[in-house]
Amino acid sequence: MNTADLTSTGIILLVVVTIAYGGTFLLKIARADAAVNDFQSRMFRAGHAHAGVLVILGLVVRLCLQHPAVPAWSSTLASFVLYAAILMSAGFFLSAVGRDPQGPNRWIILLWVGAVSLTVGLVGAGAGLIVAGMTA
Repeated sequence: MNTADLTSTGIILLVVVTIAYGGTFLLKIARADAAVNDFQSRMFRAGHAHAGVLVILGLVVRLCLQHPAVPAWSSTLASFVLYAAILMSAGFFLSAVGRDPQGPNRWIILLWVGAVSLTVGLVGAGAGLIVAGMTA
C-alpha cells in the first residue's frame, strides 16, 4: 500500500469505531430507553448494519486491489464502495428522522444513490481484478 492508502485505511478503521459506538444507540432502542417508533427502529438498525458491512467490504475490496497488475481506474471506481457505506446508511437514518414518521421522507434518495455507488464500485473492482488476472 502506498502512503495515501495507508492513511485513508487508518481513518476508515477509526470510523469503524464510531459505527460500533453507534450500536449503543441501538441498545437504547432495544431497552426502550429511546423514544422511537417501529418504523424508526427498523430503519436505524438497517442503517447501522449497512454502515458496518459496507465499510468492511470496502476495506476488503481495497486489499484485493493491491496487486500491481490491477489498473488504476479500478481502484478509483472501487472507492465508490466506501461512498456507498456513507450514502446508504445516511439514507436509512435521515429518512426516518422526525416525530413519529410512518414512512420514509425524501432523504430515502440517498439509499438509492448509495446502491448505485455500491454497484459502480463492485463492478469497477471486479472488472479490474479480471483484467489483472488476464494480463498477469
